[in-house]
Amino acid sequence: MYADALRFAQRRADRDVAEEAVADAWLVVWRRFSEAPHTPEARRAWVFGVVRGCLLNARRGSQRRTALAVRLAQSPPDDSLPADAALLRLDIARRWPELSAEHQETLSLAIFEQLTAGEAARVLGITATTYRARLSRARRALRALLSDDSLPHLYPVTETS
Repeated sequence: MYADALRFAQRRADRDVAEEAVADAWLVVWRRFSEAPHTPEARRAWVFGVVRGCLLNARRGSQRRTALAVRLAQSPPDDSLPADAALLRLDIARRWPELSAEHQETLSLAIFEQLTAGEAARVLGITATTYRARLSRARRALRALLSDDSLPHLYPVTETS
């Protein structure tokens, strides 16, 4: 059944996305196995539906990340920002697409949504400690792209819970 589900996904997405979607779908199937139809044919169709849902979720996530990068790049300059901060914002907009999707999401929750570590962790379904570690790695990755050590001071997480 796994091979059928993988072929189903690969006909609808590139290989990496398809493999990830099937892995996610298998987790859903495992958790909801009691809801699965009893006949093999119906169960196979049900699994395909779960895979399709995972593919759609992946597509929506990709579209959200692309839209955020576009909004970030096209947002009007803020005249109230000091010149250095305005230049940093332009550099971030230019380098944003080079960050991994995980780093973009992690930074977005802290910078744009201004969530605390605890709130952002709840959004992602992880612990606050894990979120802080991800945020640290994301900042380090962005800092490496920008070669700017002041970034953590500009966008701190305000609460540690």
